[in-house]
Amino acid sequence: MSDPNARIAQIVDNNDVVLFMKGTPLFPQCGFSSRAVAILDHCGVAYDSVDVLQDMEIRQAIKEYSDWPTIPQLYVKGEFVGGSDIMMEMYEAGELQQLLTDKQVAKAG
Repeated sequence: MSDPNARIAQIVDNNDVVLFMKGTPLFPQCGFSSRAVAILDHCGVAYDSVDVLQDMEIRQAIKEYSDWPTIPQLYVKGEFVGGSDIMMEMYEAGELQQLLTDKQVAKAG
């Protein structure tokens, strides 16, 4: 599958929680991605990640797919949630945890 938008749609549809980020959860390559990983880890949920630095087509296409200009980007059950600032605001307000609970996202195992 070479169409980046189709690849993104497949990734988003096939994973309950997916974080498009710079680097990997073990080795984030920017502070915002590192913060997003820390938030998800604190929430204790299972999630997948996509390293946009490894795929320039995905790196550009994800911004158009979500109509959001920055990375990282979090998707929960196919729904775009936001970047690290929105994740932090939602986490601090308890909204992210509630969203994950409401969507019945699996806990990290």
